[in-house]
Amino acid sequence: MKWVNATEAVSIVQSGNRLFIHSVAMTPHVLIDALVARAHELRHVEIVHIHTEGELPYCKPEYTDAFYPNSFFIGSNMRQALSEGIGDYVPVFLSDISTLFRNRILPIDVAFIQVSPPDQHGYCSLGPSVDVTLSAVETARFVIAQVNPRVPRTHGDGIVHEKDIDFAVWHEADIHEVQGAPITAVEQQIGKHIAALIEDGSTLQTGIGAIPNAVLEQLEHHRDLGVHTEMFSDGLIPLVEKGVITGKYKKVIPNKIVACFVMGTRKVYDFIHDNPIISMKETAFTNDTSIIRKNPKMVAINSAIEIDITGQVCADSIGTFQYSGVGGQMDFMRGAALSDGGKPIIAMASVTKTGASKIVPFLKQGASVTTTRAHVHYVVTEYGVADLFGKNLRQRAKALIEIAHPNHREWLEKAAYERFKRW
Repeated sequence: MKWVNATEAVSIVQSGNRLFIHSVAMTPHVLIDALVARAHELRHVEIVHIHTEGELPYCKPEYTDAFYPNSFFIGSNMRQALSEGIGDYVPVFLSDISTLFRNRILPIDVAFIQVSPPDQHGYCSLGPSVDVTLSAVETARFVIAQVNPRVPRTHGDGIVHEKDIDFAVWHEADIHEVQGAPITAVEQQIGKHIAALIEDGSTLQTGIGAIPNAVLEQLEHHRDLGVHTEMFSDGLIPLVEKGVITGKYKKVIPNKIVACFVMGTRKVYDFIHDNPIISMKETAFTNDTSIIRKNPKMVAINSAIEIDITGQVCADSIGTFQYSGVGGQMDFMRGAALSDGGKPIIAMASVTKTGASKIVPFLKQGASVTTTRAHVHYVVTEYGVADLFGKNLRQRAKALIEIAHPNHREWLEKAAYERFKRW
């Protein structure tokens, strides 16, 4: 591992290269900024990644000749650029991205990562973000590391030996943090409905945000819950401290919390630091349906932007506007459905911030179907739970309208009658 400054490190990137950037909290901005400073001498450097945090200067219009963002997930830092025609989005399950790298469908020339300093054995940690980054590191021709002593060292598979890093840049700084939003009364009610579906001994997949946190707040009287998830945040910590989360009944890595990335405040980063109950795995493992299903009573909790009256879920676009990405929703929805006693759940408020219904007769024109109606079982709003499994189209419509906002039920009933010719 050769120690250099950022300018020298990024000099390895050449025009026409495909560059991978480390994910979420670990986005290595010192390396990104040094690369953008070379924009005048580069042409068509393809940049791939999943969700990242912080400003992405290579998405600015003045750099379109130098950089071509081609992302597997669209965060808030990319939405506007993509809507203006800067870059592209690749619809792909999170579980499949490592296959793109390892099978050289999208071979990686250079990987920009952020790691902890090497330990006495020469191993650095990918910290809270192993996800698809591990496969990028293992397959890239060159690996450039931003080495940061504030990166938590995590147990599991996210370790990289210093001999596998070509250039290292020392940079001490806080990694990205996300504060939890206050939980509203609507979200609290949704959390209560979901908590009532969760049995003792269940294994959970949750995410970040008010609804997952609202669910976790309602679980303090449950027993022996496990966690096998794509990601988690601060809301999980109290349940570990109270002995609610034990992982006793998990079949896959029992007694440990399994995740591929962590995003939250410094509190959760300190919690995962050198914590042997945390097992950080790559996405190809955490999101593998055949692995997820092995955990009994697997409960997958996912969100939606809108859902039509037959159960089709749009969770990644608003019409043609690409809002996020396919991500791991289908991985976990199907894994939970195949689990013994498992429950795949779609949770959302009944209306948007402007009062529009999220349960609709038809998805918006151009909207993607993230999860098909055949995969959807439970849908939860603040007005209750609709179990769609085994129901025909008309029965599904009735069940979903019952949990829609009262202001929209008459309109939805009329639309359902027009579609199905009877009610």
